[in-house]
Amino acid sequence: MPNEIILLTGGAEGPYLENILKNLNPKMSVVVVETREGLRRACMSPLPNDQFVRRLIAYCTDIIVPQEFLDHVATPAYNFHPGPPAYPGTCVANFAIYEGAKTFGVCAHEMQASVDSGAIVGVDEFDVPENARFIDLEILAYKQLFQLFARLASALACTDAPLNTIDAEWGPHKTTKADLERMKEFTADMSEDEIRRRWRAFG
Repeated sequence: MPNEIILLTGGAEGPYLENILKNLNPKMSVVVVETREGLRRACMSPLPNDQFVRRLIAYCTDIIVPQEFLDHVATPAYNFHPGPPAYPGTCVANFAIYEGAKTFGVCAHEMQASVDSGAIVGVDEFDVPENARFIDLEILAYKQLFQLFARLASALACTDAPLNTIDAEWGPHKTTKADLERMKEFTADMSEDEIRRRWRAFG
């Protein structure tokens, strides 16, 4: 089982996730980091011995982990992603609303240097409420992601074996912040329906 888990997440989530992991494996050290520099220090610090297992988990973060960092932790590392495989990238709740998705969700996947490309190990989906805005979807996904983490936490904390992958594939288009900014631009020739659709999706 892991001797140490590096947990890349926000300051609000860190204590709760750390508590789940420590309750499952009290002897394990959990190092919570919020920044790229903190992650670099945690990943690159020397291991005490050859048998020491250091695992990396990213949770609801927009920090892209470079291959150099991944090479210094036990593989695979895992990312908990607030969006389903059909919507890789960033700002995914916005595009799900814009495209009229009937379902949304969250997933966990093996981490690779290329964003949202690793094998998928867990997915939870839910129906999109009628007339939901992007912020409604983000809140629902945030809550669901915690449930997915809790379900997989024992496998992450109590064994250093890779998690079982599932039969799920990433969608073909990774959205970016540039895509989001482009969709926020309104033009004089837009229909009233398009303006309302974009307001619901992009604010």
